Amino acid sequence: MPAIRLLTPRLANQIAAGEVVERPASVAKELIENALDAGARRVDIDIEQGGVKLIRVRDDGSGIGESDLPLALSRHATSKIADLDDLEAVASLGFRGEALASISSVSRLALTSRTVDQEAAAKVEVEGRDMAATIAPAAHPVGTTVEVRDLFFNTPARRKFLRTEKTEFNHVEECVRRQALSRFDTGFTLRHNQRVIQSLRPAENPLDRERRIGSLCGQQFIDNAVVIDTEATGLRLWGWVALPTFSRSQADLQYFFVNGRVIRDRLVAHAVRQAYRDVLYNNRHPAFVLYLEVDPASVDVNVHPTKHEVRFRDGRLVHDFIFRTLHKALADVRPDDHLRGAVAQSEGRHPSAHAQAFGVQVPMTDAQPAGFETGQNPYPANGHSGGQGQRPFQQEWQARDQMAFYQSLNQGGGVESSGSGVGAMPSGDRSAMAVTPPVDQGDSPPLGYAIAQLHGIYILAQSHQGLIVVDMHAAHERITYERMKRALEAQDLKSQPLLVPVSLAVSQKEAALAETHGAELLQLGLGVERIGPETLAIRQVPSLLRGADTEQLVRDVLSDLIENGESDRVEAVTHELLGTMACHGSVRANRQLTIPEMNTLLRDMEATERSGQCNHGRPTWTVMTLAELDKLFLRGR
Repeated sequence: MPAIRLLTPRLANQIAAGEVVERPASVAKELIENALDAGARRVDIDIEQGGVKLIRVRDDGSGIGESDLPLALSRHATSKIADLDDLEAVASLGFRGEALASISSVSRLALTSRTVDQEAAAKVEVEGRDMAATIAPAAHPVGTTVEVRDLFFNTPARRKFLRTEKTEFNHVEECVRRQALSRFDTGFTLRHNQRVIQSLRPAENPLDRERRIGSLCGQQFIDNAVVIDTEATGLRLWGWVALPTFSRSQADLQYFFVNGRVIRDRLVAHAVRQAYRDVLYNNRHPAFVLYLEVDPASVDVNVHPTKHEVRFRDGRLVHDFIFRTLHKALADVRPDDHLRGAVAQSEGRHPSAHAQAFGVQVPMTDAQPAGFETGQNPYPANGHSGGQGQRPFQQEWQARDQMAFYQSLNQGGGVESSGSGVGAMPSGDRSAMAVTPPVDQGDSPPLGYAIAQLHGIYILAQSHQGLIVVDMHAAHERITYERMKRALEAQDLKSQPLLVPVSLAVSQKEAALAETHGAELLQLGLGVERIGPETLAIRQVPSLLRGADTEQLVRDVLSDLIENGESDRVEAVTHELLGTMACHGSVRANRQLTIPEMNTLLRDMEATERSGQCNHGRPTWTVMTLAELDKLFLRGR
């Protein structure tokens, strides 16, 4: 065994560089974060050859004093923390004091800076091989410019792992996008080979913020996004979440920030996935740009050298807060919210004049119009709510009054009433199929009025927006599913003892976990008892799931408890069963409906949570606006 000896500064920095400097984008990230920590209101990034030849970051921040320039390139030298208290409540983006030293060890680095108190700027240069710093006077405004040239020139093995120029620049561009999303008060300019790629001015007001989001994430995202802003228990979550209909094949439009720091966290990902669980189609991914603000002392950002991961002091509280907020936001989306996005896209404009116009505010209370939970009509028959906060055009008619209205339009039509719900849909008199909606559509409900049925599958409705097509089976399936969920919640989850307990072999860790969380498992309807060091006995299961694979269910629940500290597995399986029951209990294709029956279904959709998707995540309706119809038939040309 060789003798123990100290590493040389150059070798130590290169080892640290292996953790911090993975590719040019890693360098850009560290330099931009330093600029933001210095209070920059303007950051200019110049890239050449994907960042291998040059990465230049210039800011107008507070700058670095001349005497501190050589120290800035030393390891474990920083102005952002001074003692343990600072480390336990980090409020900056970079604080380890290794970035500049690591970068300079594998490149040719020049740092020019000037503070407001200095008459002239100074420049320090260093090359990775000998790490000898030289200082000279320079011309520079207040702020700092860092130039990194010839990345990995002295570590050719690392350079071999770099990809093509285009690929490396794409990573740099993604890095700049994340930083621009994290700081709306700062302007950013990105150039590649002297060509401007992004030019973003500071976004001081909600409209400018939406414009920046649209520029960085695409206008379709902002047109299909719901704005949320919720505070509770010392946490604040705000930002934009896309409607389930705007899903992605990859998780490439998901940005989550904690106190301005972009992170990738399994706990957060699980909470978001759980909120979207029964509204996304198979293998689709939600899109969101979300900001979580917490007390810096309650989150540990010193978990990973790249600072992409964090650890929350109370992870379960954060998980539940994120889940409840997103779940409520998606549940509150109604057809009029979808329509605004659809109309905005068809007309080529933004749907709102400010951030809150298109989105829904999400209070932490489960306030709903009276009658939602009981299945009663929350709106009077005259179409006016009488309450505050009612969305425009969202007017719910009682089925019998609506049918009387249509009877009056179709004199002698003899339309039969189908009751106040769509659970039973008698055939009625087909002469009602010829009824036309009112001439004045200005105050029509979001989904309009039914005018016909197509092939026994689709309902055609007319509104002041245009033509709306509804998949009647998918829509009725969601309505039935949500009613069944509410009924189950009202009755609580009942358990059924097993005549013969099921013995389950598990690891000692899982057995101990089941013993510790016995009360929580019982709340889920699972009676589990430890009968040996590595053996459990399952004595009772939820009544609805008595035919399910009990052993696998318990294993999955224990796995969730180990990974996330909680489990929604029983709820997920229960909802899956309810979804199957709702599917089989919903109106089937080729079922002829009367006009009143169709309108009853439309009104129920407008009052039902998540009615834009069926239980499997497929859309339940779509709209073709008047502008799209005019374009289709070349009207106005």
